[in-house]
Amino acid sequence: MPSLDSIIKKRILRSGQINVAEYMELALTHPKYGYYMRKDPLGYKGDFITAPEISQIFGELIGAWMAAQWIAMGKPKTILAELGPGRGTLMVDALRGSKHIPGFHEAISVHLIEASPALKQKQWNALAGKHPDIQWHSSFEEIPPGPLLLVANEFFDALPVRQYVHLADGWHERFVIVGVDGELHFAIPAAAGRMVERGEVGKEWAAVIARRMMEFGGAALIIDYGYNGPPKNSQETLQAMRDHKFHDVLKDPGTADITAHVDFHAIREVAAIEGAAGYGPVTQGAFLQALGAKARLEKLCKKATEEQKSAMISGLERLLSQDAMGDLFKVICLTHPKHPKPEGF
Repeated sequence: MPSLDSIIKKRILRSGQINVAEYMELALTHPKYGYYMRKDPLGYKGDFITAPEISQIFGELIGAWMAAQWIAMGKPKTILAELGPGRGTLMVDALRGSKHIPGFHEAISVHLIEASPALKQKQWNALAGKHPDIQWHSSFEEIPPGPLLLVANEFFDALPVRQYVHLADGWHERFVIVGVDGELHFAIPAAAGRMVERGEVGKEWAAVIARRMMEFGGAALIIDYGYNGPPKNSQETLQAMRDHKFHDVLKDPGTADITAHVDFHAIREVAAIEGAAGYGPVTQGAFLQALGAKARLEKLCKKATEEQKSAMISGLERLLSQDAMGDLFKVICLTHPKHPKPEGF
């Protein structure tokens, strides 16, 4: 029975090498053996945990934020969509956090863009009965026309990047090869010289989203870990996680999550070229606090047991703290230029 490791090696032996982006794409989304195709990677029993799984306040605030953008748009019939919805937790919380806004749920249809069969089933289970009009799509292009409110939480970090290393004779793209030992290796070691990463797929996504904003209006919220402009010292950010621990990027492809830090400056640049307005990035901590995270926590704690209260306080602290996710994660918003400046920016 073939493994993804053997499939990748055969491809490399045919062509001589593949670039880092090609490797990432195969490792994560190979139709049969790709990481996201095989399993539910989320949660304490998975390989990593995302903000919606840490605190319900995260999704609730985003839901209220989306409703506020809908009001600013003039309360039209609107598509509420999420890229890479995980287990559906964020959307469940967003719908709960926005249900008190008169007319909002009646005006929206919910659309989830998900490639993983395992995660689609989790989302279906989580969202059953939460809204009368929920649809799943395999691609962004399948979303019907109309004003769009979009959220992408930890979606862009999993998009493939290419790496380039500066050596004595200039810049060279970094490739994955099969070594004399029969194992996967990088053709150029990470320490060989100054490195830059280029997320061309992420920029394509940003362009598509910006064009959608320009055609139909709306607001797109992108939340991820990354940087605004070149990373310090142009270091490699490519990493793999398995069982909540760092894992060798090239070892056992398809069994670990592979990500790279998001270049938010590049996203805004691409959006501007398409004519869209861009706000941020601001830190996740600042964004959530501006949306009233502490007030929401206080309200929830009033009806909570001591154990629940302790869990909610520690969970929100993890999202806000500079030492945890508060500073590392950034938030950016793309809108039509006529859309009012959104809250939190």
